[in-house]
Amino acid sequence: MLDEIDAVGWDSIPGHPDWYEPDRAARGLRALSGAANLVQAAEAGSQLGGGGIVHGHSAAVFPAAVVATPLLLDIAQRGHPAAQNTALGLLDEALSCYPHAGYTRVAAPDGTAVPICCAIAHHLRDRTDFLVGLGKRGKSLLADAAAHWRFEIRECVADSGDTAAFGVLAGCLPDGVHAAEMHFAGAITVLSELTLEYPSVEGCLEACLRVFARDPGELPPGAVLFSAECGDRVH
Repeated sequence: MLDEIDAVGWDSIPGHPDWYEPDRAARGLRALSGAANLVQAAEAGSQLGGGGIVHGHSAAVFPAAVVATPLLLDIAQRGHPAAQNTALGLLDEALSCYPHAGYTRVAAPDGTAVPICCAIAHHLRDRTDFLVGLGKRGKSLLADAAAHWRFEIRECVADSGDTAAFGVLAGCLPDGVHAAEMHFAGAITVLSELTLEYPSVEGCLEACLRVFARDPGELPPGAVLFSAECGDRVH
């Protein structure tokens, strides 16, 4: 665990210079990974929550929180119960806090920039089995992550001037009409109106969205949609 933490260039992760303290991120994670009691876990949490990955007093989250999320999940899974409790609290805080202007996104493999909250939610969903196994607290964290939905387009067909987009939905797209960001080939396109045509059935992630006033050719397979509301989150 310490090698994984030390392998991260925390100084190179962007963050508001008046609030983000990369040394706190590194020190806090190291301390939390080795915490063996409540006092040690609380001290580590104060490092991480006081400028390391979030700044709790101002309810701000930093891009470093995305890098820290899988590490915190590892600590929650393998560490002392007090460390687990602190790690889960920090994850909940990171997901609910707002980023500063200019530091709202993190780079994705396709070259686009994903909202911090969506990137954190993606990591949480990757550990669904573990979090569900924790009971109420883990399920609550997953429920919060579900609001930061993600839809990957697999196939599209024209439908009465709109497009029916078939694909895989992660998270929960609420009823009603919503705006979304479409990420594809390094570019972001805003889709002003879409709705859930039919939801995925239990145990299956496949779903269909209706994208209003768009042609199928404008919605390429492999494109990923995120909530535009997440993209607008700013401290």
